[in-house]
Amino acid sequence: MVDIVLARIDDRLIHGQIMASWVLHTQAQKIIIVDDEVSNDVFLSKVIKMAAPPGIKVEIYSIKGAIHVLKEKFVDKEKVILLVKSPSTMYSLIEGGVKLKEINIGGMSAGPGKKILVKNIFVSLEEKEILNNILTKGIPVYLQTLPDDPKLKIDKYL
Repeated sequence: MVDIVLARIDDRLIHGQIMASWVLHTQAQKIIIVDDEVSNDVFLSKVIKMAAPPGIKVEIYSIKGAIHVLKEKFVDKEKVILLVKSPSTMYSLIEGGVKLKEINIGGMSAGPGKKILVKNIFVSLEEKEILNNILTKGIPVYLQTLPDDPKLKIDKYL
């Protein structure tokens, strides 16, 4: 099983905060992005991979592909940051048997039907329900944009 040093929900995927702070903080060697749409878009996949810093491998998978890779492919202890855009993708990974110690939420944009939890994190009623389902599985979920920010347990905000 892969060593997931950070499982993060952030609809921006790879961006400055991830590169500058989280990779350094976690000492990750690889970023795995799980998103059905991105995995099927060759151009977008190339753009995202170019955003990674030198020396950091980026792999992009569909949900189904990621479940296979995260459960069966890895035999070494490579440190990995797991990035998804939404709680539903993270929940699908969990339901598929991917083991996570905890889940970090770093950014979920505003949109129709979404309400603010804290500064840059907005959730719909469906996303709230999914996050509550994750919590009932005993997986801690916290809000934290940068490593130096305090971890805010999400159950206080749902």
